[in-house]
Amino acid sequence: MSSSTDTVLSAAEREDIRTRFLAVDTSNVADVLDVMGWPDQGLAAEFMPYPATAGRLAGWAYTIRGQMTPYPLGGDADKMAACQGLSPGEVSVWSGDGDGICYFGELIAIGMKERGSTGALVDGGIRDVRWLGHHGFPVYARYRTPVQSIGRWKVNAWQVPVFLRGATVERVRIEPGDFILADEDGALAIPAAIVPQVLAESEALTATEIRIREELSNGLTLAQALERYGHV
Repeated sequence: MSSSTDTVLSAAEREDIRTRFLAVDTSNVADVLDVMGWPDQGLAAEFMPYPATAGRLAGWAYTIRGQMTPYPLGGDADKMAACQGLSPGEVSVWSGDGDGICYFGELIAIGMKERGSTGALVDGGIRDVRWLGHHGFPVYARYRTPVQSIGRWKVNAWQVPVFLRGATVERVRIEPGDFILADEDGALAIPAAIVPQVLAESEALTATEIRIREELSNGLTLAQALERYGHV
């Protein structure tokens, strides 16, 4: 469960937080969330970067939900309307029951990027993987498939709470304005109310790890490091 922040952040503050998160690892953030009492914010291991070189994903959640709904070919007007609402620094978070089909491909990704979106997190499929990489638009999804959604899967809501497959629980609730972070180790959803604290604690833990690596390279043994710093 998550809630909105008590203090509304300015656009500059939101972007500062977003860029600072790009310098911390999901592993450290996950450890911080454990200590803070939020142990179930990790997403399922199936979420992978597409292409593999997509890089880190960091941004504020803009949620989109859909379901399998047969309809005539010709486009999904609600999907286009949902994507038009994206703002700079946001990650589109896609949920639904469309196993086997893709939720979007290159052209919609281009439109999202034009609106300042920093990437997408998809509890489903995507396609045009090579071209997503060409446009430098990071996408983390559960699978890739050439089968389109048109005529099969339709957007039915956006900017509502959604539930994505989790790592330690069946589903992780993500609300609009939560924070999404993903890297080589996987993906996390950070409730909006605790984002600033999680960032500060994660930066501190990252700084400690940097010192440990430096001291290990200068001859400190692992036993000495554990005695000095404890478990990290």
